[in-house]
Amino acid sequence: MSLNREQTARAGREIAANLALAGLSPETIAETLEFSPRRAAETLRVGPAADPVDVWAVRDLLDATIRGAGAEPAPWEVLTDKARVAAAQWFALRTPPTVTEAPAA
Repeated sequence: MSLNREQTARAGREIAANLALAGLSPETIAETLEFSPRRAAETLRVGPAADPVDVWAVRDLLDATIRGAGAEPAPWEVLTDKARVAAAQWFALRTPPTVTEAPAA
């Protein structure tokens, strides 16, 4: 399973929108998921070197953080729940840890 150029760009926009809604910094994402800053940056932009497993970990972390705060995430149009089920057939997806502290205001 892979994304075409348009889907990759949209997935990057989805992650950016939900990163803002979650109120998490790239540094918090990196720390929580135990990514290097470079790996986190590449994943957050869904760059060409981003590992699909990492992209799903970020997506799931953002989704859980937003929902845990009682809000609804921005629409996932590429990184949908249905697409996650399909991706799980291709990749060993993992459940990411949750952010235990509230993001700074």
